[in-house]
Amino acid sequence: MGVSEERIWSGRRWAFAAFLGIMVVHSLAILLFTRGFLLTRTELSQYSECNDVMESPCFPPARDRNTNGSCWSKPVVGRLVIIVLDALRFDFVAPSTFFAEKKPWMDRLQVMHDLAARNRSSTRIFKAIADPPTTSLQRLKGLTTGGLPTFIDVGNSFGAPAILEDNLIHQLGQSGKRVVMMGDDTWVQLFPDHFATSYPFPSFNVKDLDTVDNGCIANLFPALDKEDWDVLIAHFLGVDHAGHIFGVDSTPMIEKLEQYNEVIEKVVGALERQSGPGDLHENTMLLVMGDHGQTLNGDHGGGTAEEVETAIFALTTKKPNTLLAGAESSSCQLDVHGRQVCTSSIQQLDFAATVSALLGLPFPFGSIGKVNSELYSLAGGTWNQEESITGDDGNPSEVQSWMLNYVNALCINSWQVKKYIDVYSSLSLIGFSDKDLLHVSELYSRAQELWSITSRNISGAFVSPSLVRSQLDAYSMFLESVAALARSNWTEFNLKIMGIGFCIMLSSLYLNAFLIRRLDKLFGLQSFFSDYLQNFLGVNLACIVILIRAWSFLSNSFILEEGRVASFLLATTAILQLRHAIMKKMMLLEALVLCLLVPFLRISIELSQLKQAVNSLFLKVDSSNMLGIVNDSELWMYVAEVLPMVALIIVAYLLYKSITSCSSQGILKYVIAGTLFNYMLILLNWASESSLLSPNLSLSLIKGNLIPQVIYASGLLQLSLLVIGQLIDRGRTSNLEQSTIVKALGLISAWSSTTILLSGKQGPLAFLALLIGGWCLIRLMALERNTKNDSSGSSLSYALPVTQWSLLAVCMFFSTGHWCAFDGLRYAAAFIGFDEFNLIRQAILLTIDTFGFSHILPIFGLPLVVRGYLLNQSKQVYSIRICQVYLMYGLITAIATTFTMLCVTIQRRHLMVWGLFAPKFVFDVVGLLLGDLLIFLSALYYTT
Repeated sequence: MGVSEERIWSGRRWAFAAFLGIMVVHSLAILLFTRGFLLTRTELSQYSECNDVMESPCFPPARDRNTNGSCWSKPVVGRLVIIVLDALRFDFVAPSTFFAEKKPWMDRLQVMHDLAARNRSSTRIFKAIADPPTTSLQRLKGLTTGGLPTFIDVGNSFGAPAILEDNLIHQLGQSGKRVVMMGDDTWVQLFPDHFATSYPFPSFNVKDLDTVDNGCIANLFPALDKEDWDVLIAHFLGVDHAGHIFGVDSTPMIEKLEQYNEVIEKVVGALERQSGPGDLHENTMLLVMGDHGQTLNGDHGGGTAEEVETAIFALTTKKPNTLLAGAESSSCQLDVHGRQVCTSSIQQLDFAATVSALLGLPFPFGSIGKVNSELYSLAGGTWNQEESITGDDGNPSEVQSWMLNYVNALCINSWQVKKYIDVYSSLSLIGFSDKDLLHVSELYSRAQELWSITSRNISGAFVSPSLVRSQLDAYSMFLESVAALARSNWTEFNLKIMGIGFCIMLSSLYLNAFLIRRLDKLFGLQSFFSDYLQNFLGVNLACIVILIRAWSFLSNSFILEEGRVASFLLATTAILQLRHAIMKKMMLLEALVLCLLVPFLRISIELSQLKQAVNSLFLKVDSSNMLGIVNDSELWMYVAEVLPMVALIIVAYLLYKSITSCSSQGILKYVIAGTLFNYMLILLNWASESSLLSPNLSLSLIKGNLIPQVIYASGLLQLSLLVIGQLIDRGRTSNLEQSTIVKALGLISAWSSTTILLSGKQGPLAFLALLIGGWCLIRLMALERNTKNDSSGSSLSYALPVTQWSLLAVCMFFSTGHWCAFDGLRYAAAFIGFDEFNLIRQAILLTIDTFGFSHILPIFGLPLVVRGYLLNQSKQVYSIRICQVYLMYGLITAIATTFTMLCVTIQRRHLMVWGLFAPKFVFDVVGLLLGDLLIFLSALYYTT
């Protein structure tokens, strides 16, 4: 080659420094862009105080001993019991007659239907609408602060920080209310010093359906008979965990709902037994509620109707004087027993303000919710919204008193929200626009002008019903406008920082491309122009495919279809290669196999994406309907059990054949032997869980966490052996092709067993598809090579195979059931082999499951795909080639991420920004940084 050894080794050191430099540049660009794009809502340090209400134009409650710490409005309830059923879907609570089709999980909470039908004046079912993202941490934060969620908090879902801004729990403590909490330990993380008594239980072991629930039950019923609390919170997790593991349409889910039905029935019974005059629960309100919903697959985090629609069941023990009339948001239908059941609607944003008004507490300073009229009137039990104000039923003076209490509560509510908006706009970096502030100020001014008239008439014997209604409408319009403004314009985007981060990311693309070309020129490889002419078709096709995929991210529809787009582009390249193979009359089998592989990937992508569909019937075993197989048929059961085992056996055979065909095995034979042993353990683990085995075959000893833990330990040992072998054999190998094969096979096999185990029974099929795709690409490279020795060719020679390999990796991400949303994470995989929660351990396992087939295995296996271009070269030039291949692969990934950043910048005010664009951005930047790290480790591994 005419290149000195010193120059070669200098180039290798320079290449390693380049990998580190690119990683640092990417990290800096992402850090700056993220600070500008994913800024959290500015959290103000102000807290509402009791005396603040004296500044308002409203009427504060009379101060006497009966207020029991209440100071902003007249308290409506004495004690409050809040039972949170995590991931409670609305159709778990509402009668099945409210829906077009009855499902097995419906009508399981019959006690709610019975009470809603029998006691319409003191019981009501609400459809509660949450704001996305629908993770538990953000929902609890939104419920207690009365503010909208911020996207960046999703990252804290496994380690909730204490809430520092004003919130309902803080106000309860400041007002002398005693709060008892039991259940999900997220509460004590959010509010570490706020509870008089707490019984927290670990919440992140999704395989455990009963520990948290049993702990709640054990402490809930004794607490109901005690006087040492004012607010009792019990947070159950069984339904959420059952959904994550088994899905909504499953026996464990139905069993959990039936268990909750018994619990609620006993709680209501305990409250009613002591609800007489002077009894413990004379004026107690029960709220059974969900923090969010869940999809049919048990996922949540996004903004689909299934995820944001949950329920609140409200019951008061106070004996009403009048019936609560149906409001405009009410919907009444007959249930399965022919009884009329009514449901209403409430925004979760209104929860903090409404509970504060019920208890007479200061509203949290950052709350922008509205005191819900129906829940407020239900607690009083004396306001008939349609009839009472006309004096047609009940005691007019008492009904009018409750009406005016609610009007005054809305007055305080509106004053507090206006105060917060003014302070937020003055202290926040950007705040709301002058036009928006002027609009809400005008609405508030109109409401206050009307209040000046209303307040003067309150001292009279009777206030005009039309005046009261006009006042209610004025305050409601103001509060609803503020909420709509916050939803559409809340997050602050620092465009300057975003622009700097984006420009740095663009410069990293130029740096990456420059390094690839620089390595060509530095070592006297073929000129760019001549090599471009020789590889015209491959280079242009690669560039077109990369740009099409990158530009597609500018559309929300194409982001939703990303897996299908990638499979289409891969199919396009495969068809063109098939045409090329037919023309050259060579590699026909490989081209045909690749063309046939893509449809199978597309089918798996379709099945995986069906999990996102709101009305999908093809979930879990229901996917067999597509094949015309009855779910409970033995054929489908055998296929579902046997096919993954057969695929794993084929993979094991291929690995065994690969080691026997290698002349320089070294330590590889021990690594492959360990992998084959792990495959046997995986088969044994599946056999222990199979329902097809004879009951007489006892496999109880191998059930549990032992096998997964042995596989993890074996994988670590295999990686350690590879490192040791790398140090021992350093510089001794002369056959570069054999060395590349041995190193790649060892590394891939060491990672494969853990990745397959975490991926479940789809793992062997996915790994087999990856191996077949790689084999096809290796063989098809002969179509692009014009000479037997391509050692003098430039980096453009392998542009197409590297691009195809990256497309195959993208297809693997979606075909294994993942998508770019937090409800696409399989949290259950993080607990395979472990019952206790450990943040680092579970994060590693979840990362391997999420990115195993799309990042880890493809990056480590990349030298195998392009090894045809690495033949007949010196070890020094071989190392440079490896670096170029990885630089090109990293460039392809970085281009996609750059366009994602451009997309979220353009679409930052889009309705789907937090539900679609922001999750896509997070997944891409995490994948890019993980890819940078893996590329650096791979280059170090293969070139030393």
